[in-house]
Amino acid sequence: MMLILEAYFKNYPARKKVAEFLFENGLSVKGGKIYLKNVEVPISELARAIGVNRKIIYHTIEYIEKTYPLKLIFERLNPLPSLIDVAPLMGWEVLEIDVEKDNYQGAFAEVMRILAENGVPVMEVFGRNLREETSKIFIVIDGTLPVETFARIKDIRGFQKLILHTPEKEKERLVCNYCEVKYCPKRVLLEAISQRL
Repeated sequence: MMLILEAYFKNYPARKKVAEFLFENGLSVKGGKIYLKNVEVPISELARAIGVNRKIIYHTIEYIEKTYPLKLIFERLNPLPSLIDVAPLMGWEVLEIDVEKDNYQGAFAEVMRILAENGVPVMEVFGRNLREETSKIFIVIDGTLPVETFARIKDIRGFQKLILHTPEKEKERLVCNYCEVKYCPKRVLLEAISQRL
């Protein structure tokens, strides 16, 4: 997909930045507006998040809508909800596996076979094998990955790296004094943002 954006936006670097942001976040373009599923996204907030002025956003929308191949793609985009970021808060583990592009399909199948053979309860699977990015497999599991399973995954052909995201040990630091809920979404979000900065 990034090659398509590169081809169509090679003379418009600021518009390309906007188009990449839209694609990466699953934001669609329809009728001169930008949507997150069926919710219209304010142009001014989007411009601030991307770091461009509103005029660039409007020019990008116009360009996408008058370029038929781009229009076909961008009007169908949707965000993909995932448990990956919330899994550690819920007591689940996440396997993040990097594999070689040429061995992606075989490695994906082999990982799933190993997990099934060892009775590892899989809750969610997400994979990416885009040309421009590292090929990744994300698997959310309910429980703890057995050590022998971990070792077998590392022996898969094409395996490069495995990161195991474990459950949050200090859950009490995510409890908000102002909310009735045990895990305050606002507090979790603020913690995540502060860790990225």
